[in-house]
Amino acid sequence: MESETVFKLFPDLKIMKRVLPLILILSLLFIGCFEKNGMKVTSEAFKDGEFIPEKYTCDGENINPPLNFSNVPEKAKSLVIIMEDPDAPGGTFTHWIVWNIPASVKGIKEGENISYPQGRNDFGKIGYGGPCPPEGSVHRYYFKVYALDTFLDLQEGSTKDDLINAMSGHVLDKAALMGKYER
Repeated sequence: MESETVFKLFPDLKIMKRVLPLILILSLLFIGCFEKNGMKVTSEAFKDGEFIPEKYTCDGENINPPLNFSNVPEKAKSLVIIMEDPDAPGGTFTHWIVWNIPASVKGIKEGENISYPQGRNDFGKIGYGGPCPPEGSVHRYYFKVYALDTFLDLQEGSTKDDLINAMSGHVLDKAALMGKYER
């Protein structure tokens, strides 16, 4: 059967022959809009979902682990780090907040002397406070990194709530790394 005969019997096929490539191209473009590489945060000290080495906890040196940032949006001006424990007995416990990290920075070194503004953690101190859960329970610790379209006008020692309010409307992308710890 010749193609013209098929098109006479099924006229919709002729339209489909012209439209199908266009539908395919548009579908791929549409899927591409939702498929994104996205920003990432990783560490050489532990992989996502693994246990955080004792060195970075209250039972060790209590220093921050190394963190690496990748796929930061081109339009980002600054980065924010929020480390928190959602499993704390009294509700989510904030361990570390840092902001106004230039978007060009590719990471934070282990135990780095942070020169960017830091906030007050739930230990009541400014700076990093490592995992320190009650004995006998595994807690999850999220290192959340946010890419912002601005630098924040926020005083050193501000709270996480102050930081979240200042970030509102400025987040371009976010990523998280989760580590666990048990005493």
